[in-house]
Amino acid sequence: MKQISFAQADHQNTKKVTRRERFLAQMKDSPMKTLPLKSESDTLHADVTARARMQDRTRGRGRGHSPAQKSVRGHARRGRGQLSVSFRLALATLLALAMAAGSPAFAAAPAEGENILGLVGLELGFLAALGLIALACVFVPLSRALGLGTVIGYLAAGVVAGGGMSISFTRNPGELLHFAEFGIVLFLFVIGLEFRPARLWEMRGTIVGRGLAQVLVCAAMLIIPALLFGLDWRAALIVGLGLALSSTALVMRGIDESGERNSAFGQTTIGILLFEDLAIVPLLLLVTLLAPSGGDASLADNARSVALGLGAIALLVVIGRYALDPMFRVIARTRTPELMTAAALGVVVFAALIMASAGLSYAMGAFIAGVMLAESSYRHEVEANIEPFRGLFMGLFFVAVGLSLDLGAVAENWLVIVLAVPVTVALKGIGVYAVNRAFGTPHPIALRIALTMGQHGEFGFVLFAAASSALILPGDISSLVTVIVTLSMALSSQSNRAYHMIMGKRVRETIDEDYADAEGSALVIGFGRVGQLVAQPLIAEGIAVTLLDHDADRIREAKRFGARVHFGDGTRPEVLHAAGAAQVKAIVVATDDPDTTLQIVKVIPRRYPNASLVVRAHDRIHAVRLAGEGLPIGAIMRETLHSALSMGALSLRALGYSDEETSRVVERVRARDASRLAVQTVDARDVNEREAIVAAIAPEPVGRA
Repeated sequence: MKQISFAQADHQNTKKVTRRERFLAQMKDSPMKTLPLKSESDTLHADVTARARMQDRTRGRGRGHSPAQKSVRGHARRGRGQLSVSFRLALATLLALAMAAGSPAFAAAPAEGENILGLVGLELGFLAALGLIALACVFVPLSRALGLGTVIGYLAAGVVAGGGMSISFTRNPGELLHFAEFGIVLFLFVIGLEFRPARLWEMRGTIVGRGLAQVLVCAAMLIIPALLFGLDWRAALIVGLGLALSSTALVMRGIDESGERNSAFGQTTIGILLFEDLAIVPLLLLVTLLAPSGGDASLADNARSVALGLGAIALLVVIGRYALDPMFRVIARTRTPELMTAAALGVVVFAALIMASAGLSYAMGAFIAGVMLAESSYRHEVEANIEPFRGLFMGLFFVAVGLSLDLGAVAENWLVIVLAVPVTVALKGIGVYAVNRAFGTPHPIALRIALTMGQHGEFGFVLFAAASSALILPGDISSLVTVIVTLSMALSSQSNRAYHMIMGKRVRETIDEDYADAEGSALVIGFGRVGQLVAQPLIAEGIAVTLLDHDADRIREAKRFGARVHFGDGTRPEVLHAAGAAQVKAIVVATDDPDTTLQIVKVIPRRYPNASLVVRAHDRIHAVRLAGEGLPIGAIMRETLHSALSMGALSLRALGYSDEETSRVVERVRARDASRLAVQTVDARDVNEREAIVAAIAPEPVGRA
């Protein structure tokens, strides 16, 4: 198999050698030397690179700036007060990318006097950043239009940039990837804001028990193909553990976009992801122990590293518990929105740096800070301030993943990759499904978790880089598994589509029903949020009520509370007859779906004319359609009318209106609405004109009396 390597900058022409380059050269000259645990963690989280960049920038602070740089800064200061928030955010992102592109880490070995269109230095950084933004603006909408999701669009933009553009980012895409991982840090901070400490404690079984079981089972299954490929047991173990980890960025983005963070699927998945984020720490320790010189790390050194990590977590918890809320209270009194935004970002960076100093994950520090703010009264404002930055950096992260994909390596080893990607994803999916089923998760949810977490994650990049540096994993194998991880992440956006293809169209569950006890004098069809409230006054008066619903889960839930609800489809005449529609005095149609309600109304008046009919209307248009079927307007109740008018009355009273004035205003609005509805319903009785009347219904302004 040919050697695989990502695009690397050529440092041979560099006139000045930085401390970072001397460090890398020493590591290269001494291949058997292994870093201790803390240094491994720092290397994997780009801490060494980050410190080198900070030292370079610190040394450059005393130097003079070019006229172009001074001009840019001067214009930024003069226009700051006039820029909108969104424009300032975009400008900040562009500047951050440009600074990254112009930093020593990115701009390695620039050609002497290199310029494009007369642009040099930092201006070239702006041009590179603009190129990435333009590609994202092209590929992301296209990907959404094709139903592939936004992640594929960002990845495609990165691939095109890496293959067709000669910019600083393409010389060393790994540096951009480390820079963009701040999006994951911000993402976990936002997630932490949703988890109060008590709630997190309730999830301890999912986080520790299920998370540990899933990582171990998936790793055991993924070690097998690595051994068959010819790797020794140490390399196979690292490959299996690295591929067992999922992408926090991809999975959380999918959960967030579908709004399922609080669902059973979302809660279980998040709990497992949190364990995987924690697991990176002992996995890095394992790399150190398995390294050829791993024995050099004494038990005391390992114990010191663990104690340092626990101390950092405790320090962050104390600061978050007693310092963050007072700090935000003081800042809020200044009524300066940009200061609140800066403080929120500062908290995230501060927490990440504390964790990094102890050799832990940046993301875990941000998550702990978020949890500490979960019960703060400033939680929502902090989340709103962080959200735009989170989205931008997450997009940049996926672009960086695309940039890091070496198309030449894919072409040279295409057969191995084509076979490996589906095999590893399938094995991991089987392991995830088996573990979740063993913990009692229903089949549909377990299958969805398996498909969602079947891809490999960005922490695999970290672990494989560490193993390669420690001489556990050969360089070509490290690059190969990195490509496999990248491609699996690119394919993961189709997990929802795969889930629906496997599950097919959901078949509504049926229950064998016996209507022998359906002897009520009132029939309520639909036992949802409206039907339950409708039935309460009738039951309170001792009136015998027959309840009918088509949702098996809702019927089982009602049974737990002692309510007898019959199963049946209210649109079928034989079901209505069995439920006693011919004998009842009143029929209430309270179904959730407007079309279902319309079908029932077409059946009841014709077959059961002696029963009084009361019907729930979804909105004004639905009410007009129901009236068009011959239903009296007095029998139609719009579900939001009375509650909305009551809220309007409360608002008037809060503004100082007397009860008499409030009643007069609300009654005037009610009468005007009823008059308009009466005209519309009369016109809609004509079948030929009904659709035109309904299409013409639109809100009308309300004038003062």
